[in-house]
Amino acid sequence: MHCPFCKNKETKVVDSRLVDHGSQVKRRRQCMKCDGRFTTFESAELFLPFILKRNGNREQFQIEKLKKGVLRSLEKRPVSTDVIEGMLADISFELRVKGEREIDSKFLGILVMDALKKIDHVAYIRFASVYLSFEDIGEFITEINKLKSH
Repeated sequence: MHCPFCKNKETKVVDSRLVDHGSQVKRRRQCMKCDGRFTTFESAELFLPFILKRNGNREQFQIEKLKKGVLRSLEKRPVSTDVIEGMLADISFELRVKGEREIDSKFLGILVMDALKKIDHVAYIRFASVYLSFEDIGEFITEINKLKSH
């Protein structure tokens, strides 16, 4: 790490601690030449896969886009922000763990539906109705009956 004051290449770490719930390391550094002190943050660079859409397009996974869809299905439902953020973190983790460069949008949709099914059945039905393109009330009834039987 170069010193931001004198550009010297030799610096030493004076103090390290975990921040941001353990996802970053904050380091206090000191320049060996000018004794200037500065802070750096270190975090893992994680790549999320591309999503292969139904129409054949490839799109970089965007957590904000997923969050928007999930929030729409959870609108006016009694689910805390912490639960929602945890669900989104779990889905992102699943995508990273899979270790593939491309993931079919169907896989992502199933992950979301499975997570919503555990959190809120109404939100699950809302999401599934859009994701699975329900055509009529019969498809709603079928899906609700599947939920009842589980």
